[in-house]
Amino acid sequence: MDIGVLLPTGTAQWGPGDDPRELVAFGREAERSGFSSVFVNDSLISPRIEALTMLAALAPATESVTLGTAALLPFLRRPVQTAQTLASLDLLSAGRLTLAVGAGFPGRFGRPLYDLSEVPWARRFARLDETVALWRALWSGADSFHGEILRFDGIPPMTRPYRPGGPPVWLGGATPAALDRTGRLYDGWLPYPPDPADYASGLLNIRTAAVGAGRRAQDVTPALFVSVRVDEDVERGRRELEAYARAVYGMPLADLERIQAVVTGSAEQVRTRLDRYVAAGARHLVVRLGALDLAAQRDQLERVADLIPALKASASAADRAVACTQEDTAA
Repeated sequence: MDIGVLLPTGTAQWGPGDDPRELVAFGREAERSGFSSVFVNDSLISPRIEALTMLAALAPATESVTLGTAALLPFLRRPVQTAQTLASLDLLSAGRLTLAVGAGFPGRFGRPLYDLSEVPWARRFARLDETVALWRALWSGADSFHGEILRFDGIPPMTRPYRPGGPPVWLGGATPAALDRTGRLYDGWLPYPPDPADYASGLLNIRTAAVGAGRRAQDVTPALFVSVRVDEDVERGRRELEAYARAVYGMPLADLERIQAVVTGSAEQVRTRLDRYVAAGARHLVVRLGALDLAAQRDQLERVADLIPALKASASAADRAVACTQEDTAA
């Protein structure tokens, strides 16, 4: 069981006088506090420290945490150059890079960014899958790539990543087509469903698709992106999370809760609700802390860190229960 944290790289999450260079110290603090991963997100919707630049700064400043994207938008970058950048990050972090990728969403979160990048909106999912296939080919030494959308010949020698074949690549998305693609093509799944039951059913579909493609069900890491705020004063916590939702997402908390996993309440209430996702199969939580300045983010980091031992114990208990069920079935 892994619990990670999303760094507050967007300026909407900084208070007056906050120094963005403190984000490196924040990453080190997360590592010391027992988090197993530090993630960054990627967008042009609002000002922020660029995702891969942030990871490059974290690579030499941390020792053991996974460094991840949640989620990287490959269409914002030239695909061959990005393969080189990602291989470099994997080398600088000694193989600690994990990439969750996405194709963007309709509305202001997607199509306008494609226009800025001069990339067609049509066939965006096929383009994403081919981009990942191109990266993997280049990381393995290919000098050409011939897909339906991306075609390159005479590619010069590329930097090889730390690990043969490159870092694991996860997919964000929960449509039936995304679940099928995750099972067939990707190394992990990073959705954010509001209902743990939807997580469980989606994971089952992914594992079925993986087995159908000749893979093992356990080849796909089941992760979860979830916004969290811990506050023993539950009403105060919801007020703070309301301000957070409006500042970061541009929508009321009630609207955000309909489309994303959002957990708030006392420490016990938060643990209980996260346990439902653990029971549904999630084994790598990427926690977005619901706070609007670095001091409040640090406070939330400590509060969530206190929950890590209990969440890991819940995952171990769930895994033991599954193992016992499988043994009984085999008998």
